[in-house]
Amino acid sequence: MKSTERIRLLDILRGFAVLGTLGTNIWIFAHLGNLSYITTIDYSGWWQPEDLVRMIVLFLVNGKLLGLLTIMFGVGMELKYQQALRRGRAWTKVYIGTAVFIFIEGFIHYTLVMEYDILMSYGITAMVVMFLINRDNRFIKRVLIVIGSIHTVVILFLLGASLFANVTLGSFEEVVALYQGGTWFEQVQYRLMHFLPLRMEAILIIPMNIFLFLLGVLLMRSGVFAPDDNGKQQRKKLFTLGICVGLPLNMLIFIPGGALDIAVRYLFAPILSIGYIAVISIVVEYGKCKWLWRCFELVGRMSLSCYVMQNVISSILFYGWGLALGGRVDSLSIILIWFLISLVQIAFAYVWLRLFKAGPLESIRLHTVRILMSK
Repeated sequence: MKSTERIRLLDILRGFAVLGTLGTNIWIFAHLGNLSYITTIDYSGWWQPEDLVRMIVLFLVNGKLLGLLTIMFGVGMELKYQQALRRGRAWTKVYIGTAVFIFIEGFIHYTLVMEYDILMSYGITAMVVMFLINRDNRFIKRVLIVIGSIHTVVILFLLGASLFANVTLGSFEEVVALYQGGTWFEQVQYRLMHFLPLRMEAILIIPMNIFLFLLGVLLMRSGVFAPDDNGKQQRKKLFTLGICVGLPLNMLIFIPGGALDIAVRYLFAPILSIGYIAVISIVVEYGKCKWLWRCFELVGRMSLSCYVMQNVISSILFYGWGLALGGRVDSLSIILIWFLISLVQIAFAYVWLRLFKAGPLESIRLHTVRILMSK
């Protein structure tokens, strides 16, 4: 397999992660910002079929695809770093423009579209990781141990607090009313006026993001995505860890009452993300379902544009100023809408990439970085 084919695998993984991330966010859109619908906190017994369908989907995607997307972002940083080395360019000067652009784009996306944007957090994380990526693997592994330990301690503390202090998510009645009947401008005002509370998760996960970015760097350097024997052995190890360990740990989400939601999303989900990398890599290697991988590849080549676009479409479909489907659709309908939005994104990416080399936001980012570097 040539280098270009390896890059294709990375695009497939990115595309899978982007479409899968919508699989979590769409429940937030469909239930008008009510986060209790992506947790088990309001359920104390066995679920009804409506809830069970939703929880099965969330078991597969919630936190896992975000983890995968974060790892792939680290892989992308490593590729850019190696490219800068080959061209003899100063790394921080090359990448700082990209990190700043991601943060600014994330702020715009947060303000105008969705309060649970991940790009702002990625921008800050990238600014930190770009000063670590030029160190050797031994140093990076030490950072992983330290930052991973800090993140684990924080999550376990929050888990303990939620168990013993009976912490709840609170009422979402005002939020639901805003997204059901409020104007788009009122929703923008709400996000700006409640900036810090709404950004707490984005701040909380920065240590996890740093860990996963650096994990992506190490995976790329270790040859996980290579077609040789070493790559195959590496993927087998990822499969064992990700599926054999990550799968049973993530099944704890089916314990109702919300007791383990925090641990599953922020500690166990990234382990299963690693398993997804292994499974997809192995299946792609067999050469089956080429049309499916081509679809993911198209989305992966313009992942930033597709990530923003899927949230814009969801806003139009579910919020009161749009088609106002929020709160009116059942779980099966939500899954169907997720599937249809994914098809729209694949079709858009197919047409766009036949006309242009990169997605719209990717092109803007490239031109912006070039302008910043020329000054």
